[in-house]
Amino acid sequence: MKGRPLRFTPRRDAGLFRYERALDHAGFSPVAGVDEAGRGACAGPMVVGAVMLQGGRGRIDGLADSKLLTPARREELYAEIVERAYAWSAIVIPCHDIDRIGLHRCNITGMRRALAALDKRPAYVLSDGFPVPGLDVPGLAMIKGDQAAACVAAASIIAKVTRDRIMVALHERYPEYGFDVHKGYVTRAHGKALTMHGPCAEHRFSYVNVGRALRNNGDVVLEEEAEGDLPGEDRTEGARA
Repeated sequence: MKGRPLRFTPRRDAGLFRYERALDHAGFSPVAGVDEAGRGACAGPMVVGAVMLQGGRGRIDGLADSKLLTPARREELYAEIVERAYAWSAIVIPCHDIDRIGLHRCNITGMRRALAALDKRPAYVLSDGFPVPGLDVPGLAMIKGDQAAACVAAASIIAKVTRDRIMVALHERYPEYGFDVHKGYVTRAHGKALTMHGPCAEHRFSYVNVGRALRNNGDVVLEEEAEGDLPGEDRTEGARA
């Protein structure tokens, strides 16, 4: 990979596209951002998004960390990213993989899979939080990358919207848990539902609170596990504008 090394850290007040501009100046283009949604939830899948933004057409105003946006604004930006991104992908990792393999390994593997699913090869990778080993291009792990780099913010929106849609669909199957509201995260209402009904097949049994509910009410899981595949399980999405 040819390119001039970065000799400075872009100024924080230089805007959300500052890392992409600096990397482009150093000869690294396009740049891919990768981020996940659902890491802290105790139910539902984890989703990893990857996005490459390039050139004037790829510049999307209003990008921000998905957690800082309203659901309606996330949906608007999701549609714009899908339409205008140079390339994008979303990887859905089901809860039973998280139980079997472990959360961190699923996170890193999901990032590699999301990057591999892009139909254009990046020259550089920016990842939120964790480095992604095993790539054949250079990369940088960024603390709060979804607030520092546009491509990571876009990836966070792709991951969050994809996962929220899955959790709303799961609410139709398991309405007693309120997945459409809390999206599988640990809330007081979710905790009460777990205590009352026990976990369903979409809960992560390796989590302490879910394991406790399973011991107290394990028969519910056995009934629900026979219902078939879950929406979005092990799915890969991606496109190029």
